[in-house]
Amino acid sequence: MEYVCSKCGRRESTSTRKPACECGGLWKLDWQPPKFDESLIDKNEWSMFRYRKFMALEDDSWKDISLGEGMTPIVKLDEDVLLKMDYFMPTLSFKDRGAAVLVAHCKSIGVDNVVQDSSGNAGNSVAAYSAKAGIRCEIFVKEDTSPKKVDMIRAHGAKCTLVPGSRDHCADVCREKVWNESIYYCNHVYNPFFYEGTKTYIYEAYEQLGRIPENIIVPVGNGTLFIGVMKALEHLLESGCIDKMPQIIALQTETCDPLLRAAEEGLDHAADIVPQDTIAEGIAIGKPMRAEEILEYTYKYGVRFIHAPEDKILEARKILAEKGIYIEHTTAANYAAYLNYCEKYGKTSDCLITMCGHGLKSDH
Repeated sequence: MEYVCSKCGRRESTSTRKPACECGGLWKLDWQPPKFDESLIDKNEWSMFRYRKFMALEDDSWKDISLGEGMTPIVKLDEDVLLKMDYFMPTLSFKDRGAAVLVAHCKSIGVDNVVQDSSGNAGNSVAAYSAKAGIRCEIFVKEDTSPKKVDMIRAHGAKCTLVPGSRDHCADVCREKVWNESIYYCNHVYNPFFYEGTKTYIYEAYEQLGRIPENIIVPVGNGTLFIGVMKALEHLLESGCIDKMPQIIALQTETCDPLLRAAEEGLDHAADIVPQDTIAEGIAIGKPMRAEEILEYTYKYGVRFIHAPEDKILEARKILAEKGIYIEHTTAANYAAYLNYCEKYGKTSDCLITMCGHGLKSDH
């Protein structure tokens, strides 16, 4: 197993501390899982690591890192919609899937100090798993990040640095520290080990339902869930478990939609936009670093992009709350986008939607 640069093809050991290739390209993992077979699932392990035969893991460090993430239920909302309750996680967010694997990787290669930039959820996850691993941690977030997310990060013992300006500027500030001080960049966008965790979202759904739904709603900011979903679906397709790809419906907000615009224009890179304010802070990414990879999947598998209307997000949150589902604003954007999709394209049945963040994290 090695890293390979997404731009120049340079190879590097996965034990490297370099956050990216010297040419600026991001790492991909050169690793191929065995064909998906339910006989390879460890059904005695009640966490996402039951799928470890299909995950790029160097050793058993995950055993000391795991907080029991994964195995979240699927709930029937109505005759058309299934909800995957991924806020049933140790830090109340789907990001625990990726953070558990990435921090296990850090432990495997002897990292003792990490930094990360985040809109809140990924930073919270990395802070929690770093605490479990005994790794020092600093998280950079926008100064207007939900206070409860900041409180949770600090509760895990991590330093939380508030940065004025946009989410993209926050990332730049963090990356400057990474390059200047040679601290390990435990980042959900740069490091491909994160996607080895988010893949399990699909493996779980397949095991739980015995199939894959016809439509899957996926929020896209930096694309950490999207890339994991696409990798896992491609794996199931190549393994003969499914005979076609489901319709992936990717969403962005009206005020921050560089990938949606790129897909509409047929670009191979993110459209140049100026992000505006949105209450869906988790997907407010104006310059997604893996845009080319996301768009490659988009064109290969006919992914459709849809807006989550800004003025419908709180309404969608209220609808779900009245049915017992209490979610944060970014997660409400998923359902708002689904309703918008139905308005544009008609009744959309057999649809799986991620409930990726708990409402207590964004009550502000």
